[in-house]
Amino acid sequence: MRHAPFVLAALSLAVPAHAATLRTLTTLAAPVVRLSDLFDDAGERADRVLGPAPAPGERIVVEAAQLAAIARQFGVDWRPASPADRAVLERPGRLLPRESITAPLLTALARVGAPTDAALDLPGFEAPLVPTETHPSVTVEQLDYEGPSGRFTAIVLIAGEAMASMRLRLAGKVQEVAHVLVPTHRLTAGTVLRAGDLVAASVPAGALRGDVVREPAQALGQELRHTAAQGQPLPLAELQRPLAVAKGSHVAMELHMPGLSLVAQGTALEGGAVGEHIQVLNPSSHMQMDAEIVGPERVSVAPDAVPVPATGLSQVAQR
Repeated sequence: MRHAPFVLAALSLAVPAHAATLRTLTTLAAPVVRLSDLFDDAGERADRVLGPAPAPGERIVVEAAQLAAIARQFGVDWRPASPADRAVLERPGRLLPRESITAPLLTALARVGAPTDAALDLPGFEAPLVPTETHPSVTVEQLDYEGPSGRFTAIVLIAGEAMASMRLRLAGKVQEVAHVLVPTHRLTAGTVLRAGDLVAASVPAGALRGDVVREPAQALGQELRHTAAQGQPLPLAELQRPLAVAKGSHVAMELHMPGLSLVAQGTALEGGAVGEHIQVLNPSSHMQMDAEIVGPERVSVAPDAVPVPATGLSQVAQR
């Protein structure tokens, strides 16, 4: 909070007074303070500029004595009721989005050889406040870039209507980015990934360790080996095809031959996904055989894999 810096000129010639009401709190939408911002019914000089408005996000306070002097100077019929009378003038502000500065800066950096697909590391960056009603432009006035290290310094000009121009000195580093898919929320081990579980993200390429999920086809329908954190790149090594058969579970062993289909119950000695081969125990013959997983708790045994005694299978279909 600060007090008004108005400098009052010599009193002008007397003008007809107007009954006026003090405005105790005014939200300003312009870069200047006018007489009408202090008094309602201020008369024919209501639009007279008294001085600059506070910076966005700040306020000024005009005390009773100064209010009375301003009223006398401009012929406003108002007198303070007490020394406690005051007018507070506020100028709302908003933080300029970081992207409003980084976008033109990235464009300027690309012109001097920086990667076009990059992000900026700006240590200590604080977004400036600008008037809420203003949409300023951002121009890179000066730029120094070191290609091998990726480090840069820059001066950017922020300018727009109803605001004082400002310059920011920035220093940071250009980081090449990689486009990946990351979890939208924490995913527990054993989760089979669906479309809503992943979202596109850009991350610093140097931070990646090993191969990670970049395309939906690499992950959708796959099962997580371990818990995955929200927003973190997902290593391909953490994915596996969902288990269709668990180790030790009972499975239906299918044997298909021309004109004959047989099914028997067996025990999986290994776990696996559809398409994988595992060892299965035939409890009737007490023999192990190689079988291909064809579905949940279902395996297919090749006719020539291991001789299967007829008593170990029940005929379910014969063509």
